[in-house]
Amino acid sequence: MKTKILAIFACILWGSAFAGAKIGFEYTSPLHLSGMRFMLAGILLIPLLIYQKTDWKANLKEWRYMLLFGVLQTFMQYGLFFMGLNLVPGAISAIIIGGGPLFVALMAHFTIANEPLTKRKTIAITLGVIGIVFTSLSKGGVDNINMTLYAGIGLLLLSNLIGASTNIIVAKNRSRVSPTMLTAFANFSGGLLLYIVSYFTEEWQTQAYTTEFYIALLWLAFIPAAGFTIWFGLLKNPKIKVSDLNIWKFITPVTGVVLSWLLLPNEYPDIYSVIGVIIIAFSLITLQWQPAKKGIQQK
Repeated sequence: MKTKILAIFACILWGSAFAGAKIGFEYTSPLHLSGMRFMLAGILLIPLLIYQKTDWKANLKEWRYMLLFGVLQTFMQYGLFFMGLNLVPGAISAIIIGGGPLFVALMAHFTIANEPLTKRKTIAITLGVIGIVFTSLSKGGVDNINMTLYAGIGLLLLSNLIGASTNIIVAKNRSRVSPTMLTAFANFSGGLLLYIVSYFTEEWQTQAYTTEFYIALLWLAFIPAAGFTIWFGLLKNPKIKVSDLNIWKFITPVTGVVLSWLLLPNEYPDIYSVIGVIIIAFSLITLQWQPAKKGIQQK
């Protein structure tokens, strides 16, 4: 039960990022905001590392491994995500990113011995993807099919692939480093790379930052700091299957949709979104359903 609560909490955190990002984008460009966000996320974890009495010397011996995460997860995954998001309509981008658990399940099936793609897991993932499609239908369609759209879709698919890869890497290296240290190092190093790239590729706005912006930035930084620390900690447990854990990520877009209804003036429930949320709920119920008889494993 504790695992489920932590997984749900992390996914709700990630889903809440959409509202914070919407505020942040009013003040500065996407990569610039992301760079600041992730560098601050890494700094926020320093007090926790001190509280946990983390062995810095032993963990920093794995700096190459942690830097790889900074490059793959923070820099490449989120960099590709934001670039793709600028080229693809919201509906399609939500469908592709929302299908992330499918990528993880397929990769885990072929790369990890005890991660079979069972019938129940396949049904849960299929329902989740269908739910994402319904949730996204109200966000607008595609007016023109062109190479820009295909390029954006390619970037988002690559972002999903990298995100799935990092989950597999953590699952295969469960005891290599502290989850908190890995999160802090990866966030800060990847955020620094995003910040540097944004300096050369984006035109930074000169609008003065307000209290609203700083509150949004602090929240955006807290999300990856807390979310990935929890997630990597869960992946360290050999009893937890990476594909099962990632199906909970279907909660993330649902959280984003619901918070949009509650917080944003131009967002409101519609039939497609409601159907999508209901289907995703059935997806998660399917995943968690257990056979009535003990000792029987659902295949």
